[in-house]
Amino acid sequence: MTVAELFVKCLENEGVRYVFGLPGEETEDLLFALERSSIRFIPTRHEQGAAFMADVWGRLSGRAGVCLATLGPGATNLITGVADANLDKSPVVAITGQTTLSRLHKESHQKLDVVRLFRPITKWNTSIASPDVVCEVVRKAFKIAESEKPGATHVELPEDVAQLAADGQPLTTVRVRRPDPDQHALREAVALLKRAKKPLVLAGNGAVRKDSSDHLRELVGRCHMPIVHTFMGQGAVSDDSPESLHTIGLGFRDLVMDAVDAADVVVTVGYDVAEYAPSAWNPARSKAIIHIDFTPAEVDAYYQPAVEIVADVPASLRELNRLMAESACPVDAGWYVAVRDRIRTDIKRYDLSDGQPFTVPGVLNVLRAVMADEDLLISDVGSHKLWIARNFPTRCPNGCLISNGLASMGLALPGGIAAALHDPGRRIVAAMGDGGFLMNSQELETAKRLGAAFTVLIFNDNDYGLISWKQSMHRGRSTGTQLTNPDFIKYAESFGIPGRRPTTLAQLRRDLAEALASKTLSVIEIPIDQRVNAQVIDQLVGGAQTR
Repeated sequence: MTVAELFVKCLENEGVRYVFGLPGEETEDLLFALERSSIRFIPTRHEQGAAFMADVWGRLSGRAGVCLATLGPGATNLITGVADANLDKSPVVAITGQTTLSRLHKESHQKLDVVRLFRPITKWNTSIASPDVVCEVVRKAFKIAESEKPGATHVELPEDVAQLAADGQPLTTVRVRRPDPDQHALREAVALLKRAKKPLVLAGNGAVRKDSSDHLRELVGRCHMPIVHTFMGQGAVSDDSPESLHTIGLGFRDLVMDAVDAADVVVTVGYDVAEYAPSAWNPARSKAIIHIDFTPAEVDAYYQPAVEIVADVPASLRELNRLMAESACPVDAGWYVAVRDRIRTDIKRYDLSDGQPFTVPGVLNVLRAVMADEDLLISDVGSHKLWIARNFPTRCPNGCLISNGLASMGLALPGGIAAALHDPGRRIVAAMGDGGFLMNSQELETAKRLGAAFTVLIFNDNDYGLISWKQSMHRGRSTGTQLTNPDFIKYAESFGIPGRRPTTLAQLRRDLAEALASKTLSVIEIPIDQRVNAQVIDQLVGGAQTR
């Protein structure tokens, strides 16, 4: 048995089903070992696409997605997707090849210090220099990637080491039990909530992981507390719930901030400061904060919790519910209802009428009507992301995936492939702008080759629309953002994928409904009117600058 073969046995032991990546000379032994294994290697058209596929696989499954690249440019092309996974708290193990050990001490063809490059964007990484450490290294990479808070790890395998003889067995993969919450901290939290007049829950990325949703739903219902979600916490509690105030996180003062400003106690659940800075929702540093998460709170002048419950989040919520049930919550159940009703009315007002130009929020209302509660929407990054976060009601955990830690453009299309592989029976829409689409549009071929069934939705404004929006808010105009595009329908058809471009409201409804019902790969391009972006600012803040 070679090192490469032992390495693949270790991957099998970890339950790996797919490895996404590009072949390379330095990974030849690993690729042929994968061919003889139960793991399917999926060749992608770009290493960034492979990393994004691993990223979304990790977010949906809770188990590390795996991506593979060769040395040099192959490794550097992985970096954006790996960094995205790390900041979005998605478990990923990246594997890269490397030249022979005999060349590492000098300047050499395609040789880079990849371990050093990956150090700032991973939880842990290393290079395998001996057959004796293979089993430990692979086990450690997966254990660290999947441990709370999850993230990315990286393993480098030099080509001559991959060919060496090896003798070993994969290590056991017993899952680590996270600690139960501290009872003293729980009782401090309960006492604080009992004194609160207007408590509010802020659900973050960690609230949609590890089965937290049921306990969180019970907590907000029992105590009549409103809940707001970060972009990545959407769906922790259904937006149809009477307690949901939808989403927080936009760069301007939105309707939800009226409730956030009024809250005297904020219970953060799985909240990541990388998503939305505490200074944006606690600028006066006046709110009492109860921090519930798998890890201690980040040190931040605007985020200084009165109580930290650092433990398994579902267990913490379960215990908090038990203690809160011992006496009534003296909270005015209606203090946030007016804000909730304004939010829901505002979403409804974007309904499209016949003859009206398409807008992103208008299209989202049509899309929400044709998508079931359990369907999945994956959002790329751009102006449409803000509208999806703000205006697309999410009704289940991981019902809407948004990259908001690193916030990488180009994620949605490869992410749709990973989602289709993970949940082949689920109806999936990958929504993106024209800018984000063309960053990884080559992965249409990968999707077609795999038979991945999902709908690619392209919002086309011939512009880097989010930057135009922000520049216009700051300067009254935009520069360096306008684009030209190919014919996206012909482009899709060149891959053998049906394309649609609706021009009327009736066609839009029909095309979205038919694409979802078909459960096949399809592309829908929707020309959109950008003016709604400026209009919402005028409506909410009178053209005020972003924070």
